[in-house]
Amino acid sequence: MFVSPILNFMRLHHSLLLLLIGILFPIVASAQTNTIKLSPDEYIEKYKYLAVREMLQSGIPASITLGQGILESEAGNSLLSLGSNNHFGIKCHLDWNGDTFIHDDDRKNECFRKYESVEASYIDHSQFLLSRNWYKPLFELKPTDYKAWAKGLKKAGYATDKQYAEKLIKIIEENDLASFDKATDLAALPARNPHPFTAQAAPIKKSPISFENNSHYDIQVNNERKFIVAKKGDNISKLAQHFEMKEWQFYKYNDLPKGARLKVGEIVYLQPKRNHAKEDFHIVKNGEDMRSISQIYCVKLTKLYENNLMSYGTQPKQGEKIYLRRKKA
Repeated sequence: MFVSPILNFMRLHHSLLLLLIGILFPIVASAQTNTIKLSPDEYIEKYKYLAVREMLQSGIPASITLGQGILESEAGNSLLSLGSNNHFGIKCHLDWNGDTFIHDDDRKNECFRKYESVEASYIDHSQFLLSRNWYKPLFELKPTDYKAWAKGLKKAGYATDKQYAEKLIKIIEENDLASFDKATDLAALPARNPHPFTAQAAPIKKSPISFENNSHYDIQVNNERKFIVAKKGDNISKLAQHFEMKEWQFYKYNDLPKGARLKVGEIVYLQPKRNHAKEDFHIVKNGEDMRSISQIYCVKLTKLYENNLMSYGTQPKQGEKIYLRRKKA
């Protein structure tokens, strides 16, 4: 029987294809089987330093950050987190100018932020919450009230999942993440691994709020926020370099105009001031203005004006009562 060369060619290639499938399939199957996934416990151990560092700088509870990281990234195992280092499911939005990652979420082919490292994702998560007005009520909550934070995130629209708050609270409680909310510096955390970050998350140098070996400055606390007292020769650029912070953070945290010079003996906060003080009110003394009162009690200047029904930039008179915790009647 005559068999055409074309038919022989097709049979040969079909046999080769079957042979290749037989060789490659076990290899692919083995690779999939041997893929190592992080457990929640391993994820926590790996990124707890980042979460606590961000808490000390921004006021966002470490339990919330770690809990969201586990929930949003499937403990660092999701396609989104592996492909973009995005551990918090933050989408591009109009203000994002960085790299992007296209991924199916509520809709197909949605745009997500892509980061060079997991560390960058943690930092951007803090800035994302700090920069949106609808998240501002969260920062009026107690930093240890993770339940209120979880419910507040859901109410503010962080996620569309109706059970988001409950899921987040469950993760926090199952993994005892609230214990990290009590940390006052990174040195207080158990250091099982001096270099907890893998190649996808570059190791951090000394944390700006760990204050290890900071013999030049006496780190103090006021209204649950850390501060130093400016010394002779101090300036914003020098402090930013010393504490490994950004210059804009010093200007913002201390209600200073860009380019402002520090005075010797001036309070300089290393974390955002709070929305209210422990004291109810302050009686204005000679020479005091709204900013100096804001610095004394570690209360945000804008909040101080709001509470006292004053136009921003106006100043109180000597003897006037300035409300620190609630709005003036």
